[in-house]
Amino acid sequence: MSLNSVNLGKVAVLMGGASAEREVSLMSGTGVLNALRSQGVDAHAFDPSERDLVELKREGFARCFIALHGRFGEDGTVQGALELLGIPYTGSGVMASSIAIDKVMTKRIWRAEGLPTPGWFEVGSAEATRHAFAQLGAPMIVKPAREGSTIGLTKVATLDECDAAYALAAQLDTAVLCEQFVSGDEVTIPLLGTGAQTEVLPVIRIVAPEGNYDYQNKYFTDTTQYLVPCGLPEGEEAAIQALVRKAYLTLGCRGWARADVMIDARTRQPYLLEINTAPGMTSHSLVPMSARAAGISYEALCVRLLQSAALDYGTASAA
Repeated sequence: MSLNSVNLGKVAVLMGGASAEREVSLMSGTGVLNALRSQGVDAHAFDPSERDLVELKREGFARCFIALHGRFGEDGTVQGALELLGIPYTGSGVMASSIAIDKVMTKRIWRAEGLPTPGWFEVGSAEATRHAFAQLGAPMIVKPAREGSTIGLTKVATLDECDAAYALAAQLDTAVLCEQFVSGDEVTIPLLGTGAQTEVLPVIRIVAPEGNYDYQNKYFTDTTQYLVPCGLPEGEEAAIQALVRKAYLTLGCRGWARADVMIDARTRQPYLLEINTAPGMTSHSLVPMSARAAGISYEALCVRLLQSAALDYGTASAA
């Protein structure tokens, strides 16, 4: 079956939204919208910050492609609304979405399942941040527990920097995470599918300027290198793929996601950082890059994700 012959009904591409990642979401959504339309899909842009979600039902949308990032987009809230409306959507369901965006809850589950993740403390004050620094050592990462795209993140090298780092993160979230810094290779790994059919795509190794893979270097510069093939030893890449598959399934993710991992330079032990359940789909984004290395075009990827749209508490119509 060619991509053009797929009939998926009237499709809403949810983009924009009210999170700190609105700008990136609009770029992702525009890319997805154009790709779906190029394949004959009846796709329309829909910004939940400008329109009521009830309009999706009223206007006869059959599916939603969630290209929202951050809060109100990949935290289970819009997923819950779509469950109530009975409209199948891409990506993880309510529970997995709400857990995965919360880095503390994610780490608790992974730790309980025996999966490696850097040491951490959840803190509620600058004083607690300084205590965490004394326990975890330098450098230490301080970030909001429920934000994405490194927004509000600080790499703390001295005790004196703890107060400002906490204040920045606390502006964005009442829950702040202090995390042990792992020095070594930074890699990211996309996953497609659900349950036993989950497929792990090629590992991408990220080489950012001065090792600083921040918001600007993620989306708006061309100096960051993305290596795929990643150049890791074959056995190491396969082990990381097996690890992230287990991490994905442990959280109950479905549809697609992207896992971020650090590899300790000294021990070569991989450590799980987080899973993004609504990854970017911009020109700089990593899921399309990895998919392309696996022989899946951007357009084919978008259609495949749309075909996987489902409900937690109902049955999506067959693609």
